[in-house]
Amino acid sequence: MKRIATHSISEKPIRGLYAITPDSADTPELLRKVRLALQGGARVLQYRNKAADATLHLQQAQALRQLTREFDATFIVNDDAQLAAQVDADGVHLGGEDGSVAAARKLLGPRKLIGVSCYNRKQLAREAVQAGADYVAFGAFFPSGVKPAAVRAEPELLQWAHRELGVSLVAIGGITQANGAALVRAGADALAVISAVFDAADIRSAAQEFSTLISKVQHDIPQSRAF
Repeated sequence: MKRIATHSISEKPIRGLYAITPDSADTPELLRKVRLALQGGARVLQYRNKAADATLHLQQAQALRQLTREFDATFIVNDDAQLAAQVDADGVHLGGEDGSVAAARKLLGPRKLIGVSCYNRKQLAREAVQAGADYVAFGAFFPSGVKPAAVRAEPELLQWAHRELGVSLVAIGGITQANGAALVRAGADALAVISAVFDAADIRSAAQEFSTLISKVQHDIPQSRAF
């Protein structure tokens, strides 16, 4: 099968440690934790807070938008393209029930990033890329405390997507420094992490360890695998 899209490794917009915020009503504490993760090298931050109301969502998203600009990090809003547009986020991440790529693109314009959760489904990933998604996420690859009932994906899915899709690939679900390297070797451009960073005793060090791990494994991957 011919690749749907083609991006060189250097052109891929989502790479490295992709930190996802924990649910928190304490905005100053959330910002403190995120700052540490960014200091540790997180290159992407996704704002996700399932417990917040609309007012808190806006307040926290605005504050995180400013913080990510300090570190030149990519800022993604989970689920809500309208909120992403409102705070001038770099993009939005869509789950299975969060609307279409086309609708998000119409709202956000051509320069913003759109990611799509594809779980363990190849056809969903194909359709997302054909619709114009900039990256797709697969998982859960390992048991996850955040989503214990999440469907499971296998590393071979990343190998397939690396060959066929030509967009950034994000792996998610129970990822730690101990198991993340295998997913990068399989084709993940970014590792999405919540607990292993934000629940760590030393958030900055945890983020730094992830960032170093991803960079080293990607550096060691033979260039023949590059698009």
